[in-house]
Amino acid sequence: MSTTPGLDREEYVEQAYFFRTFRERLADNQSAQDILTRLHEEVLSSTRLPYAVQFLASELKHSGLLANGLSKLPHYFTAFQAFVVKQAEDAIKRFAMPTALLVLEREAVYRADKPTKAGLFVYQFESIARNRLGYVDGFSAVAADPIYDADWRHFISLLARQIGDIDFGDLVYLRSDLYVMEQRRANPEFVPSMPPLFGEKEGKIAKASRKRDPLYLFAALQRQLGYPEVPRLKPRDDASSKLEMLEAKMRQLETRLKLTEGELRGSVDLSQFGKPDLLSDEGV
Repeated sequence: MSTTPGLDREEYVEQAYFFRTFRERLADNQSAQDILTRLHEEVLSSTRLPYAVQFLASELKHSGLLANGLSKLPHYFTAFQAFVVKQAEDAIKRFAMPTALLVLEREAVYRADKPTKAGLFVYQFESIARNRLGYVDGFSAVAADPIYDADWRHFISLLARQIGDIDFGDLVYLRSDLYVMEQRRANPEFVPSMPPLFGEKEGKIAKASRKRDPLYLFAALQRQLGYPEVPRLKPRDDASSKLEMLEAKMRQLETRLKLTEGELRGSVDLSQFGKPDLLSDEGV
């Protein structure tokens, strides 16, 4: 369908660089605070990103959470961007920060090059579904994106209530130009009860993918229409990663043992365990 303006193209290009560089430097064991301190000097000064990065650094220093800073800049970062990072910072979720940053990097790359509402929505939807980020909060964040108009927000609201009850391929097909064209061949006066949101090509792909795994539909849209591909990072399975997992479990067991010993003595001093990783600069 038609494209919709958001930020200027150069802003999205710099955002993509920001998320990619952030991810690469985290992989080099640099702290998030140090990365942000340097990055604001690297990104293009003619954009608003340097100011945003400085704010994120300040917010990270005070709260220990990157998502807080993103959510406080709604005119620059979207609710979906803040939501993705928040899920990565959730200690309960098994959603790694490198994956979150790659999701946002690819989204920014897509936005910089003639995005469509349909393409962006499918990417955001698959990102939520594939990584099990939660449909209720996820769809709420997606619907808040200014790229979507009232018709799209209504569709997203309906999908949030129907997810699991109706095939996603059916939803795309029934809200496509192809469906309207087919109905008008039989009845030239046919008027859809709701306006189509997806184009004829999306409709053809969705119709061919009905009753199949939605992943096949996502993959076909990526191949045929250039929709962005959601990251599928494979978990490490080498000896060093297994050793790291064992060491982490040993630390957890030691912590639990100390807590148990403290309970037996009638006192538990939580300060001895230091600041939680989630609240430290390095834990972001």
